[in-house]
Amino acid sequence: MTDSTDIARYCDSLLGAAAVSDYCPNGLQVAGSRPLHRLVSGVTASLALIEAAAEQGADALLVHHGWFWKGEDPRLVGMHGRRVAAVLDAGMALLAYHLPLDRHPEYGNNRRLGEVLGIGGAEAAGEDELIWTGELPAALPGSDFAALVAARLGRRPLHVPVIDRPVRRLAWCTGAAQRFIEQAAMLDVDLYLSGEISEQTVHQARELGLDYVAAGHHATERYGVQALGAHLAERFGLTHRFIDIDNPA
Repeated sequence: MTDSTDIARYCDSLLGAAAVSDYCPNGLQVAGSRPLHRLVSGVTASLALIEAAAEQGADALLVHHGWFWKGEDPRLVGMHGRRVAAVLDAGMALLAYHLPLDRHPEYGNNRRLGEVLGIGGAEAAGEDELIWTGELPAALPGSDFAALVAARLGRRPLHVPVIDRPVRRLAWCTGAAQRFIEQAAMLDVDLYLSGEISEQTVHQARELGLDYVAAGHHATERYGVQALGAHLAERFGLTHRFIDIDNPA
């Protein structure tokens, strides 16, 4: 019989969680009260996702954004208290993997986003393996690439057009990765894509000379946790369902 510690131990090893410096704890965040048969995955351990998972009879909830972030109030009151109470009342386990899931070469958010967008030759660049690079099958005007992103992700991205030629070689990092734009510019790419954008990112893109696309934090980080959940279901003989709680950010 599989329990939450078995899954966590396996994921910790698979994702190399102990070797990654992060802003939150990775791994098992709440131990469940029963063996695992039904696994639900989602992006963020919000109350809406917890309640939806409980309705599905989930024994464990696997997320990319868990709890206990650095700088947060650690008291289990208010919103935090309600989330914890909902998990405990449902008897579910909660597992969360943040940066280890972003960077994983097979199940990671960056790998999987590259596949969704049809980017070839995808590979991690740099020591932290968070920025990825690759090429489109054929060069496209930046506006056409933005339209492709909209069609594949189901969300219209923000496109900052800078260069006056078609783009082909890309760099990307999912989520709140706009801060990596200067690193991306050093990788000889035409365009950088991240999830979020900041005010200064527009000026940086223009001055660095590369197109920029902000495709949404949530929208870009839906794919790694789905892939990992499907893998766990196959390996441990579980049922798995991904629940997407809509988030425009």
